[in-house]
Amino acid sequence: MPHPKRKILVTSALPYANGAIHIGHLVEYIQTDIWVRYQRLCGHEVVYVCGDDAHGTPIMLRARKEGLSPEDFIGRMNSEHQRDFARFDIAFDSYYSTHSPENQTLCLRIYETLRAQGHIVTRDVEQFFDPTEQIFLPDRFIRGTCPNCKAPDQYGDSCEICGKHYQPIDLIKPRSAVSGATPIRKTSRHFFLRLEHFRRQLQDLLQSRFVDESVANKLREWFATELKDWDISRDAPFFGFAIPQETDKYFYNWLDAPIGYLASLAHYLKAPAEEAIEFWQNENVEIHHFIGKDIVYFHALFWPAMLLGAGLRPPTRLSVHGHLTVNAEKMSKSRGTFISAVQYARYLDPQWLRYYFATRLSAAPSDLDLSFEDFTARVNSELVGKLANLISRSAPMLNRLLNGETGVPVEDALPLLEQIRQAKPEIAQAFEDRNFAAATRQICSLADKANKFVEDNAPWVLVKTDAQAARGVLTAALEAGRILTIYLKAIVPQFARSVEQCLNIEPLEWRHIEDSMTAHKINAFAHLVSRVDDKAVQSLIQENMMPDPSTANPSSPIPSATAAAASASPAPSAAASGTFEPLAPICTIEQFAAVDLRVARVISAEDLPGSDKLLKLQLDAGEIGRRVVLAGIKKAVVPDQLPGRLVIFCANLAPRKMKLGTSEGMVLASGPGGAEVFLLSVDSRATPGQRVH
Repeated sequence: MPHPKRKILVTSALPYANGAIHIGHLVEYIQTDIWVRYQRLCGHEVVYVCGDDAHGTPIMLRARKEGLSPEDFIGRMNSEHQRDFARFDIAFDSYYSTHSPENQTLCLRIYETLRAQGHIVTRDVEQFFDPTEQIFLPDRFIRGTCPNCKAPDQYGDSCEICGKHYQPIDLIKPRSAVSGATPIRKTSRHFFLRLEHFRRQLQDLLQSRFVDESVANKLREWFATELKDWDISRDAPFFGFAIPQETDKYFYNWLDAPIGYLASLAHYLKAPAEEAIEFWQNENVEIHHFIGKDIVYFHALFWPAMLLGAGLRPPTRLSVHGHLTVNAEKMSKSRGTFISAVQYARYLDPQWLRYYFATRLSAAPSDLDLSFEDFTARVNSELVGKLANLISRSAPMLNRLLNGETGVPVEDALPLLEQIRQAKPEIAQAFEDRNFAAATRQICSLADKANKFVEDNAPWVLVKTDAQAARGVLTAALEAGRILTIYLKAIVPQFARSVEQCLNIEPLEWRHIEDSMTAHKINAFAHLVSRVDDKAVQSLIQENMMPDPSTANPSSPIPSATAAAASASPAPSAAASGTFEPLAPICTIEQFAAVDLRVARVISAEDLPGSDKLLKLQLDAGEIGRRVVLAGIKKAVVPDQLPGRLVIFCANLAPRKMKLGTSEGMVLASGPGGAEVFLLSVDSRATPGQRVH
């Protein structure tokens, strides 16, 4: 029987709006997106909201440094964050900002309720003040010697060497990280939320399935002593929402950040803030937060206390993940492993990262390591060698030998297909529990059995004596591939779309596992997924050891692309004359034969601000992977008309670094230049990666 339809509100933590999205961030958003996609595959109603955490002193200072207003700065960062998430198929229903009228309305409503209920108190606090910049300093903007282990150059709230937490005023020889000046102590009146008022309710929450038991055990340590009041205010100058009836007082951005979930929901509903609260309060709606273990304190203590004090219900579930290391170490710029989403996508397919993270993610908040050696091996042996291979060997064979017509699976295949279908409950539970590692292990095991079936039955031999039996073997292989693709669809949606196109079937849903394909004609095979080239990985790491203009100066244009590629502008055409006079050095036939011309499909074409000639083309070159070409065709084409078009490009041109990026390849065109440039036409039956002779 089908399960009852669920209504689910899902959030990921709000990324801070003062920097680029990096692969450490992507662990959380990929994890959440996989879970959301799985729920939708099952037919459940899911709303997935997020947005930028856009307030605070760091953002105010960063905007000032770049000569922008805070509003303009966070607006630009919001656009860049949404672009980066889209590259990795992270599909929010609403991606908004905490600096929004909806969020301000909700913050004031919750604050006023907390104050009216007696949950807010004020008292004087002593803080460090930068006499040069005339600002109160957040803990992370104070540096000094650790009072415990005496390590120099530590943050104002904790030591990275000994792990000790302390108050900024305990630092030895403190200094401002903003100006370098020695900060002075100043007293100011602050507002506090009385967390102890919610002790019993918070303890009861931990007794429910609010968090996994391993997380709950850690959280219970908080209650060994009285819960400390939480400072919810900051002093001017500060970029954020002003506290009503106060002068130069603002809400701490950790107060308005989680309220931003409700604001983003209101934005999705296109409704006033009150309707977002009604949605939140609906007991038939599950509320799931996905967060990293470093912010459990805020989401399991402060946020529920705010909600309870305001008469709102706490979330249903808090899903906690660990941190990302790269090659078993913290992400490091000097080692080339502090990698932004933009940098990763220049060289490597985002599908690969989605798949790899899935193979490493479980329900436990354990740290996850991105070992590039393991990454390459898993993607190539599992996603390409097992899962894609099942269809990429069978579909072309069916097209080539049997007119692309499926039939009925041979009887010998029925136990295999039944075994694949019977795995559904166990794989479903793994997805529900966020144990994607267990799900991918089982999917790969089933793929091994399906590939062995094809190998044992050798349809390429069988077709010579029994065409219908060969058709039945290939049909069984494609049917196995179809079911396995349903299991994989939440993890690698682009791969699934390619399979659906190849098999000429409707978009796959979880309920289709029980179905069988009817006999029909499949489409011409198109490449599903490329292998990881270790050279591309090494190039990513090497380039990342150097300053990246996209992160060093976020105001500079950042082209979006997935692989490094070299470009060339089209050369002028030669005029005919009575005698042959070469316009360039003569090349031999052997030299010309070395030119590798390939068909490629244009994935995207983007304008390059700062150039009146170049467009950035992202190309799908089939088996040789994705490339990016900076092509001098800007005056001759409309970028929006290029995606999907087949072009010819030179695939073995030496990489060339240009002012606006590094690229590899050259698209072939003719014409005198400028607006009169014409891309060479390619027959629609050609496939990406095909050689041109």
